Amino acid sequence: MSVKLVLVAACALIDADGRVLIAQRPDGKSMAGLWEFPGGKIEAGERPEQSLIRELQEELGIAVKEECLAPLTFASHSYLDFHLLMPLYVCRRWEGFVEPREEQKLKWVRTNDLRNYPMPPADEPLISHLATLL
Repeated sequence: MSVKLVLVAACALIDADGRVLIAQRPDGKSMAGLWEFPGGKIEAGERPEQSLIRELQEELGIAVKEECLAPLTFASHSYLDFHLLMPLYVCRRWEGFVEPREEQKLKWVRTNDLRNYPMPPADEPLISHLATLL
Protein backbone atom coordinates (compact mmCIF):
# COMPACT_ATOMS: atom_id res chain seq x y z
CA MET A 1 0.00 0.00 0.00
CA SER A 2 1.45 3.34 -1.08
CA VAL A 3 1.12 6.41 1.14
CA LYS A 4 1.12 9.93 -0.26
CA LEU A 5 4.03 11.91 1.25
CA VAL A 6 3.39 15.61 1.73
CA LEU A 7 6.37 17.90 2.35
CA VAL A 8 5.64 21.11 4.25
CA ALA A 9 7.99 23.67 5.81
CA ALA A 10 6.99 25.62 8.92
CA CYS A 11 8.51 28.56 10.73
CA ALA A 12 8.43 29.71 14.34
CA LEU A 13 8.73 33.47 14.03
CA ILE A 14 9.98 34.80 17.36
CA ASP A 15 9.55 38.47 18.24
CA ALA A 16 11.74 40.64 20.48
CA ASP A 17 9.61 39.68 23.51
CA GLY A 18 10.22 35.94 22.95
CA ARG A 19 6.70 35.25 21.68
CA VAL A 20 5.94 32.87 18.80
CA LEU A 21 3.56 33.66 15.95
CA ILE A 22 0.76 31.20 15.25
CA ALA A 23 -1.91 31.41 12.55
CA GLN A 24 -5.43 30.04 12.61
CA ARG A 25 -6.41 27.99 9.56
CA PRO A 26 -9.27 29.81 7.81
CA ASP A 27 -12.69 28.37 7.02
CA GLY A 28 -12.74 26.25 3.89
CA LYS A 29 -9.30 24.70 4.46
CA SER A 30 -8.73 21.29 5.98
CA MET A 31 -8.38 21.48 9.76
CA ALA A 32 -10.05 24.93 9.72
CA GLY A 33 -9.96 26.68 13.09
CA LEU A 34 -6.79 24.96 14.29
CA TRP A 35 -3.67 27.01 15.03
CA GLU A 36 -0.36 26.31 13.31
CA PHE A 37 3.08 27.69 12.65
CA PRO A 38 3.18 29.67 9.38
CA GLY A 39 4.54 27.97 6.29
CA GLY A 40 3.26 25.74 3.54
CA LYS A 41 3.82 23.05 0.98
CA ILE A 42 7.24 22.67 -0.58
CA GLU A 43 6.82 22.97 -4.35
CA ALA A 44 8.63 20.70 -6.81
CA GLY A 45 12.25 21.81 -7.18
CA GLU A 46 12.13 23.98 -4.04
CA ARG A 47 14.27 23.63 -0.95
CA PRO A 48 12.44 24.04 2.39
CA GLU A 49 14.13 27.41 2.98
CA GLN A 50 12.98 28.71 -0.41
CA SER A 51 9.46 27.52 0.35
CA LEU A 52 9.39 29.39 3.65
CA ILE A 53 10.71 32.60 2.12
CA ARG A 54 7.92 32.42 -0.50
CA GLU A 55 5.19 31.38 1.93
CA LEU A 56 6.05 34.00 4.57
CA GLN A 57 5.92 36.71 1.89
CA GLU A 58 2.58 35.45 0.54
CA GLU A 59 0.91 34.75 3.90
CA LEU A 60 2.36 37.48 6.13
CA GLY A 61 3.89 40.11 3.85
CA ILE A 62 7.39 39.82 5.33
CA ALA A 63 10.76 39.31 3.69
CA VAL A 64 13.01 36.69 5.24
CA LYS A 65 16.60 35.98 4.24
CA GLU A 66 17.71 32.38 4.07
CA GLU A 67 20.54 32.95 6.57
CA CYS A 68 17.92 34.01 9.14
CA LEU A 69 16.20 30.59 9.03
CA ALA A 70 17.64 28.14 11.55
CA PRO A 71 16.41 24.52 11.49
CA LEU A 72 15.16 23.40 14.91
CA THR A 73 13.37 20.05 14.54
CA PHE A 74 10.86 18.26 12.33
CA ALA A 75 7.50 16.55 12.51
CA SER A 76 6.65 13.22 10.91
CA HIS A 77 2.96 12.39 11.24
CA SER A 78 0.57 9.99 9.53
CA TYR A 79 -2.85 11.42 8.81
CA LEU A 80 -5.66 9.28 7.46
CA ASP A 81 -4.89 9.87 3.77
CA PHE A 82 -1.28 11.13 3.71
CA HIS A 83 1.97 11.27 5.66
CA LEU A 84 3.31 14.70 6.56
CA LEU A 85 7.01 15.48 6.85
CA MET A 86 7.57 19.02 8.15
CA PRO A 87 10.85 20.69 9.12
CA LEU A 88 10.42 23.52 11.63
CA TYR A 89 12.71 26.52 11.34
CA VAL A 90 13.18 29.39 13.78
CA CYS A 91 13.39 32.98 12.55
CA ARG A 92 14.08 36.04 14.71
CA ARG A 93 14.81 38.58 11.94
CA TRP A 94 12.70 39.70 9.00
CA GLU A 95 11.84 42.84 7.10
CA GLY A 96 8.36 44.36 7.10
CA PHE A 97 5.39 44.08 9.41
CA VAL A 98 3.57 40.81 10.00
CA GLU A 99 0.00 41.06 8.74
CA PRO A 100 -2.55 38.43 7.70
CA ARG A 101 -2.83 38.23 3.91
CA GLU A 102 -4.93 35.07 3.56
CA GLU A 103 -7.86 35.81 5.89
CA GLN A 104 -6.17 33.96 8.75
CA LYS A 105 -6.12 35.15 12.36
CA LEU A 106 -2.68 35.69 13.88
CA LYS A 107 -1.51 35.64 17.50
CA TRP A 108 1.82 36.20 19.22
CA VAL A 109 1.94 33.65 22.03
CA ARG A 110 4.36 32.72 24.80
CA THR A 111 5.56 29.12 24.51
CA ASN A 112 3.98 28.15 27.84
CA ASP A 113 0.60 29.26 26.40
CA LEU A 114 0.86 27.41 23.05
CA ARG A 115 -0.95 24.34 24.39
CA ASN A 116 -4.03 26.54 24.98
CA TYR A 117 -4.51 26.75 21.20
CA PRO A 118 -5.75 23.61 19.43
CA MET A 119 -3.22 22.58 16.77
CA PRO A 120 -3.03 19.88 14.10
CA PRO A 121 -1.53 16.66 15.51
CA ALA A 122 1.73 17.17 13.57
CA ASP A 123 2.31 20.60 15.17
CA GLU A 124 1.69 19.65 18.81
CA PRO A 125 5.01 17.79 19.43
CA LEU A 126 6.94 20.83 18.15
CA ILE A 127 5.86 22.91 21.15
CA SER A 128 8.25 21.18 23.57
CA HIS A 129 11.19 21.87 21.25
CA LEU A 130 10.31 25.57 21.16
CA ALA A 131 9.85 25.68 24.92
CA THR A 132 13.33 24.23 25.37
CA LEU A 133 14.79 26.84 23.00
CA LEU A 134 13.03 29.78 24.62
